[in-house]
Amino acid sequence: MKKYLDNSDIIDWQHPAVLSQAAEITGDLKGDEAIAEACFLFVRDQITHSWDSQQNPVTCKASAVLEYGTGYCYAKSHLLVALLRANAIAAGLCYQRLTIDHDRPPFCLHGLVAVYLEQYGWYRIDPRGNKPGVDAAFCPPQEKLAYTTDLDGEADLPEIWLEPLALVVDALQAGNDYLDVAQNLPDIAVVKI
Repeated sequence: MKKYLDNSDIIDWQHPAVLSQAAEITGDLKGDEAIAEACFLFVRDQITHSWDSQQNPVTCKASAVLEYGTGYCYAKSHLLVALLRANAIAAGLCYQRLTIDHDRPPFCLHGLVAVYLEQYGWYRIDPRGNKPGVDAAFCPPQEKLAYTTDLDGEADLPEIWLEPLALVVDALQAGNDYLDVAQNLPDIAVVKI
């Protein structure tokens, strides 16, 4: 589990602003579940989704997401993992493959977070941000993600990554603005065995 607490260039939880925000969010809360929920609610509700808010700049590093208050699902997940790790809670990144228009191809990846809760084990949460038709929540042991993977070609990817996928980082870092990212969302092929 120790590796799921690591600091890195993207999940830069040791950045002073991230450490300060992590402490402010959790205050006197005790227990991994209460702390994880507080971090989740902060990122879901206080950090805007770049597409929903049509807001720049494109962010990737956790500290940049916090600084600018916006990010795509991937970037918001980077911040949530950083806040959890700053509170000594093991966390990693996971992904879903979804249709972009939610009813037909093309596909793209959607970023999520897996947090390790003592009582339940690994539990996935979706800090994307709610809006009409999207209602993600923190209610372990039940997952309440923003999207389901019901259509052909969609999938819940089972891995829990220590770091974001390189193609996700590349897409965010190559994006000139939120529109550019939206036109070049990352995707991977899913092979069924």
